[in-house]
Amino acid sequence: MGSAQVLDVTEETMAMRVVGALRDEIVTMALKPGDVISESDIAGRYGVSRQPVREAFIRLAQQGLLLIRPKRATVVKKISPEGVRQSRFIRESIEVEIVRRLAASPGDAEAVLKGLIADQEAASAANDSRRFHTLDELFHRTLARLAGVEYAWQLIDDHKMQLDRVRYLTLGASSSRVAIDEHVVIAAAVAAGDVPKAEAAMRAHLARAEILLGQTISAHPDYFE
Repeated sequence: MGSAQVLDVTEETMAMRVVGALRDEIVTMALKPGDVISESDIAGRYGVSRQPVREAFIRLAQQGLLLIRPKRATVVKKISPEGVRQSRFIRESIEVEIVRRLAASPGDAEAVLKGLIADQEAASAANDSRRFHTLDELFHRTLARLAGVEYAWQLIDDHKMQLDRVRYLTLGASSSRVAIDEHVVIAAAVAAGDVPKAEAAMRAHLARAEILLGQTISAHPDYFE
């Protein structure tokens, strides 16, 4: 009984590792919409059995990233414009409340956020899109942590995969510059304790997702449903 339980825990850990790795590949377009993947290929790539890969596929399908077709190939799902809009709605609803709480009691937020923005500047200057994406995520996660509601970021993270795919397609020097400038406005409003301005700045920042969606549909129509 004990060994069976250990095996279950091990397979669960492997499944979560595969979920994380494949999700990252899908979001960053290493695996593109319409690409075909198989349990055996993924198992070989990550050095695991097919069982945790099968479980990972099921979870990614539930998240809207894979389409599992019985007795046919599993494919990376195309991006759902409606899914992107719903992701943005969920994210905006939570993040505006996060920034409202933080601006009402900013503490040492100013110094922390300035440091993160400086790191973003460096990544943008180096044209390192992948690092910039990571730092962009960290900025928003840190807002939640400083507001004392870091778990709220996990809720956002669980529902923003479709939005992340669009964001990654549009990352570049000009896009990162706009994001940094918007982060500066958010950080300044928080540091000043200006709740209305912080809320408005966050809404404006996240509203840009609709513009990005239109741009990516025009540039990559085959990637969308």
